[in-house]
Amino acid sequence: MPDQSYEDKTEAPTEKRRQEARDKGNVPKSTDLTSALVLIGSLLLLKFFGPWMFHRMVAHFQEMFALISHPQSDYSFAAGLIVKAILTLCIICWPVCLGILVVGVFSNIIQVGILFTLQPLAPKLEKINPLSGAKRLFSLRSFVELLKNIFKLTIIGFVAFVTVQGAFDKFVGLGDTSVGAILVFMLSLSFTIILRIALILLAMALFDFFYQRYETERGLKMTKQEIKEEHRQSEGDPQIKARVRSLQREMARRRMMQEVPKATVVVTNPTHLAIAIRYEPTVMDTPRVVAKGKRLVAEQIKKKALEAGIPIVEDKPLARAMFDKVNVGDDIPLQFFSAVAEILAYVYRLRKRVAA
Repeated sequence: MPDQSYEDKTEAPTEKRRQEARDKGNVPKSTDLTSALVLIGSLLLLKFFGPWMFHRMVAHFQEMFALISHPQSDYSFAAGLIVKAILTLCIICWPVCLGILVVGVFSNIIQVGILFTLQPLAPKLEKINPLSGAKRLFSLRSFVELLKNIFKLTIIGFVAFVTVQGAFDKFVGLGDTSVGAILVFMLSLSFTIILRIALILLAMALFDFFYQRYETERGLKMTKQEIKEEHRQSEGDPQIKARVRSLQREMARRRMMQEVPKATVVVTNPTHLAIAIRYEPTVMDTPRVVAKGKRLVAEQIKKKALEAGIPIVEDKPLARAMFDKVNVGDDIPLQFFSAVAEILAYVYRLRKRVAA
C-alpha cells in the first residue's frame, strides 16, 4: 500500500471501508508468518516421514539397479523404468507435499480468513509507472523491510554459528565413524539448525503480523469529510430526501383535498382545525375521516367544503380530540360515535329543511 499522509486521517474506518478494502485484497497479512509456519511444518513432516521415505527410496534404488542390469534392456524397457521412478517419487513425496499445502492454506486462513478475490491481479497503470515504483522503492515501508531482512540474516547466521560451534567437539570423532553415522550426524545437526532458525523466524513473523495489522489499520483510517461523504452516499443526500418527503406530503395533501367534496360534514375548531367526515348509510358501516388539517390546510378544507356545499359545523372539543386520535382514512372510533351521530343528525335535518 503506497505511503501517504495520515495527519488528517484521525477517524476509525467504517465497516463499509473495511469491507471494500477486504474485497480488494487489502488485508493484514504477513508472508513471513506463512513462510515460518511452512518451514516448521516441513521439518516436522520430514522428521516423522523421513525414515519411511529413506527406506522406500533405498529399496527403489536397489530395485532399479537390479533391473538396469537386465540383459534384454531396450527403449520401452527404459521408458517403463522412468515412469516407475516418477511414480515412486510421487508416492514418497506426497505426504510431505500435502502437509506443506495444508500448512500453507491454514497459515493464510488464520490471518485473513476465507477470502477469494482476483482484484489484486487486475492490471493497474501505477504498477508499471516508474515514478510510482521509485516512490515505493524509497518509501518508509521499503526501508523497514530492508532493516527487517538484514536483521533476519544476522540472526540466522548467528544461530547457525552458535549451533555448529556447540557441536564442534563432535566433528573430531567423525573420522573414526562410518559414512552412515556421519550422514546421520549431519542430518541431525542440520535439523537442529533449521528448527532453531524456524522458531526465531516464527517469533519475528508474529511481530511482523501485528505490524502489518497496524499498518493496514492506519492506512484505512478516514478523515471526517470522508465519513460524511460515505454517510451521504449510503443514506442519500439530505436535501434530496427532504425534497422527496415534501413532494410525497404534497401529493398526499392533493389526494386528501380531492376527497373533501365527497364528505358529509366538516367539523372545525373553528379556525385552527378542520376534519372532513363522510358517511353513506347504504355503503358504509361507520363514518370515516376523509381529510383533516390545521391552520392553512384547515382553511383549504373549509374552502373546498364551501365550494362543494358541504356543511361546516363548529365543535371545538370534538375537533381537538379527533384530530389527535383519528388518522385520514380511519373509521370513527366508538368513543366519538355519540358526538358524530348528533352532528350527522343535525346535517340530515338541515338537508331536509333546505330540500323542503
